[in-house]
Amino acid sequence: MRTNQPQTIYLSEYRVPAYLVDTVDLRFELFEDGARVHSTLAVRRNPESDAGSVPLELDGDSLVLESVALDGKALGEGEFEDRGDKLIVESVPEQFQLSVVTWIEPQNNTRLEGLYKSSGMFCTQCEAEGFRCITFFPDRPDVMSRFRTRVEADKAAYPVLLSNGNDVERGDLADGRHFVTWEDPFPKPCYLFALVAGDLVEKRDTFTTGSGRDIDLRMYVEPRNAEKCDHAMDSLKRSMRWDEETYGREYDLDIFMIVAVDDFNMGAMENKGLNIFNSSCVLASQDTATDMAFQRIEAIVAHEYFHNWSGNRVTCRDWFQLSLKEGFTVFRDSQFSADVGSPTVKRIEDVTLLRTAQFAEDGGPMAHPIRPASYMEISNFYTLTVYEKGAEVVRMIHTLLGPDMFRNGSDLYFERHDGQAVTTEDFVKAMEDASGRDLSQFQLWYEQAGTPVLNVSDDFDADQGIYRLTIRQSIPDTPGQTGKKPQHIPFALGLLGSRGESLPLRLEPDSQDAPVDRVLELTDDTHVFEFHGLEERPVPSLLRQFSAPVRVHYPWTREQMLFLMSHDPDGFNRWDAGQRLAVDVIQSLIGAPRDAAIDARLVTAYRHLISDSSLDQALVAKMMQLPSAAYLIELTDSADAPAIHEARERVLKHLAIALRDELVACYRRNIEEGDYQVTPEQIARRSLRNTALAWLLQINDEEGRELALRQFRNADNMTDRMGALRALVNSDYEEDREQVLEAFYERFQDDPQVVEQWFSVQASSDRAGQLPQIRALLEHRAFDWKNPNKIRSVVGAFAGQNLAAFHHPDGSGYDFLADQVCRLDDSNPQIAARLVTPLTRWKKFAPAYSGQMKSALERIRDKSGLSRDVYEVVHKSLAG
Repeated sequence: MRTNQPQTIYLSEYRVPAYLVDTVDLRFELFEDGARVHSTLAVRRNPESDAGSVPLELDGDSLVLESVALDGKALGEGEFEDRGDKLIVESVPEQFQLSVVTWIEPQNNTRLEGLYKSSGMFCTQCEAEGFRCITFFPDRPDVMSRFRTRVEADKAAYPVLLSNGNDVERGDLADGRHFVTWEDPFPKPCYLFALVAGDLVEKRDTFTTGSGRDIDLRMYVEPRNAEKCDHAMDSLKRSMRWDEETYGREYDLDIFMIVAVDDFNMGAMENKGLNIFNSSCVLASQDTATDMAFQRIEAIVAHEYFHNWSGNRVTCRDWFQLSLKEGFTVFRDSQFSADVGSPTVKRIEDVTLLRTAQFAEDGGPMAHPIRPASYMEISNFYTLTVYEKGAEVVRMIHTLLGPDMFRNGSDLYFERHDGQAVTTEDFVKAMEDASGRDLSQFQLWYEQAGTPVLNVSDDFDADQGIYRLTIRQSIPDTPGQTGKKPQHIPFALGLLGSRGESLPLRLEPDSQDAPVDRVLELTDDTHVFEFHGLEERPVPSLLRQFSAPVRVHYPWTREQMLFLMSHDPDGFNRWDAGQRLAVDVIQSLIGAPRDAAIDARLVTAYRHLISDSSLDQALVAKMMQLPSAAYLIELTDSADAPAIHEARERVLKHLAIALRDELVACYRRNIEEGDYQVTPEQIARRSLRNTALAWLLQINDEEGRELALRQFRNADNMTDRMGALRALVNSDYEEDREQVLEAFYERFQDDPQVVEQWFSVQASSDRAGQLPQIRALLEHRAFDWKNPNKIRSVVGAFAGQNLAAFHHPDGSGYDFLADQVCRLDDSNPQIAARLVTPLTRWKKFAPAYSGQMKSALERIRDKSGLSRDVYEVVHKSLAG
């Protein structure tokens, strides 16, 4: 059992850096057995620091120090101290140059932090604290420097040498080597440093900015991926144009580069001018990527590009402010995706992730505000709370201020803080100053953890025509936080009459021209709102567009949910009503006898939905998807995952049997002719068709089986091929399952990104992904323990998606996950810490499961030499 507890870092202890680094001059000598890094720093005392004459302390990790020189004079023994994680120089002048030479071994770097090798290519990942794995440096985001980087390597093996900024010099060296020097004119923190060296194909394009500047756009990929660049390049150009038109932000450098890397812990990284992407998040072709992948790539490309201003030009002062850049940028990329696609569908997708996973995080042992007060390992705080809830908080400001005032606030924020490292308070202050609104209470969203609960009740005074809505807010206790204050919550709503018409929302008896949509502002524990002039009791449509990340408790009847599902003009709430209805029916069956009746009205509702071609088909496609088992677990206090899975399967099969003919008709109605296109209309048609197919295969329908096999054989795109594969894998047609899996692998075995999909479709299936099959996948020749994508596609998919198998009553799934976490902790602790998440919610489950989950966590805790990453997650999960 580990006894040396990692140090906790507190926001309250923040102090400005004692020293600043104005310029960084780097020279990398890259070899097959390692890399020598020459670093020259122009350092000066920080005039804003009150630390006085203190030693210079630089961060380091896994470095071999070869030499140190101060103003050109080599330092000897006693003049500096190398502690491994710190390089300390006791006596330094007010201003000086420090030269350091370190030796590192990128080829042995399995943590994938700092400089490492992936598929024979050198690449970097420096966020959050990876730069210290390259050279000694004050590795904190409020030390912003101008970088000049020279990269030297063998010309034949590494013809492409890249870093941040503009290419200012290149040439040949002795022994077949060459160099390229890059200069970045903008000061940046070291976490935005990037380097790439490899044998890569270059794809070029250009973009002309609104001011008439031509930007050189480049993508670098391995030769086998040369035909998968077009979508990402087009997405980049759309993002650049959108950011100019929507936020007035023009790109600043002369060149923008993207590199695809197979081995990457994250999705992508916004390094200044040189974005490095996980290959799965940037490479796409019709034959290898699904519609969802195309949309995801467009969103991620936009996200990383938008960071150029919301993250790079204005960055975060410290890592507690991570949501300053990530929450704002997620909101911006969500706006972009809504503008280029279906706004309602995008909102549904965002809220589904939030309510299923982020709400679970808010209710679990790792719950934290979007601006945490403390952490042990910052890598553990790249969370849905920081990203997704952080985006929702920015969205609420947008809702409260309106689009014009929000744009004024963002303009002021960028103008006021360009080139600075700032805080979330600075962002909110810019919004206040631009709009004149007081957002002091709103700041609590950044400080308080947990998901607010809104308990809503109502009554109708028929004599006076007054409808009263009472809203009470509360925020559950979370680790380290109790007795929380009420928050400022925008609450959007509408009222519907008995014919489905929108009713005017008169808050004053004599008000004229009242709107049919309103955003109420909740600031107290309890609010009572009165709506006047109503002739009948309305049906409330609450929290339209999910105007705040809260839970709403209201005693909807099934009749009301059916009514809203058919009539609500707010597309999001129409979908939400359908989800609530399905949840209500499924929950009524958990633990019920096998012959318990299923509400016939559910079939009627879905029959109307699937047969009405006049409805928005993109919305219909989303409404046809039943609530996930993960979401149903999140709604339960003492969850029995297999029982929840069984109840959900009963409802799905009941619907499929009752709607069998409608499903076949839906499938045939949505068969496409003509060329494949990634448009909202075609995406909706394919989604509907593949949902119908999946439902038919759930009931072993022979016509559905023939349709699936035919679609698998004849598909001209990955969406339809994967739709058929997934349907067959999740069916009881075991022989077909084995045949299509074998055929799929044989065709795509040389494409790592597609093989990851092949792994995932099996690992997430309760039919194909029981524990013996999962263990077999880990032994498959295509599986690679060094590749995070492969690990996520098998271990992550099994524990996070295949919930019935993972939560097997014998606890074998928990033991399996604990084994993999312990194994990975020694090589890639970041990935190990993220894989632990399913076990951290052990208190959410029924005693038969929670005890075994806790035991698995305790076994991980007791592992010798546990990393800081996993230590923090496990110990917080077991606390209390």
